[in-house]
Amino acid sequence: MIPAAFDYVAPTTVDDAVRALADAGEDAKVLAGGQSLLPVLRMRLATPTKLIDLGRIPELRGVREDGDMLVIGAMTTHYDVQRDPLVAEHAALLRKATDTVADPQVRHRGTFGGSIAHADPAGDLLAPALALDAEMVMTGMDGRRTVPAEEFFADFFTTSIRQGEILLEVRVPKYTGWHAHYEKFNRVAQAWSMVGVAAAIRTDGDTIAEARVGLTNMSSVPVRATAVEQALVGRPATAESINAAAQQAAEGTSPATDGNADAAYRQHLARVLTGRALTSAVSA
Repeated sequence: MIPAAFDYVAPTTVDDAVRALADAGEDAKVLAGGQSLLPVLRMRLATPTKLIDLGRIPELRGVREDGDMLVIGAMTTHYDVQRDPLVAEHAALLRKATDTVADPQVRHRGTFGGSIAHADPAGDLLAPALALDAEMVMTGMDGRRTVPAEEFFADFFTTSIRQGEILLEVRVPKYTGWHAHYEKFNRVAQAWSMVGVAAAIRTDGDTIAEARVGLTNMSSVPVRATAVEQALVGRPATAESINAAAQQAAEGTSPATDGNADAAYRQHLARVLTGRALTSAVSA
């Protein structure tokens, strides 16, 4: 299908983008990489009166350090996140999760912030952001504000971004020296995760000192597997300890039943994939 008619603007600064969004009102849409929005426009599931393209705003791209935080611009492509040395050093979990996103063509066009703001529960970057205690920075006519990941994801395709705001950047604490892995299960290559597990571990000798585990597609929002994390801390980094902790991965989850899998099978997958992710992380 052909999209409905709309006005198009491509601001070159954040201030201009915010003003354009405010002027356009609630019928406007913001375009990042376009990997999710453009198909919706073609099917006329969305009919905005104005499309605001953020692709020409250089300050929204790139990765930088800010003290003990890593700052990733919302318009930084998946490809650039994959290859950034700061991400590899301080947030290896994000790099490994980004490696699994779709295919090379999508990773060259799709953006880190666009995926976060789209908030698809099957998306592969939400659970890692939650597990790493990321913070989302938004701006609008009323100024900037920061929201932690645990409060940012509200429901299916719903975040705390308010009308008239755009996502500026994602701030992630540094996890230098941590072991990490992202494990996902899907039916065909490049498909959305049926279930995914984001795992990051800090060891002290042969003992697990800290653990962060996030689950993909186990609820309407990403889920932190706190029972697994608590079961791992202070335990030896052995297959026995990991497998025992992984059995608690489905606690408190409410996965959907759909054409890909029912809820019980997804909970089974969560336990299996958590064991695999943790084992691979320890071995990394």
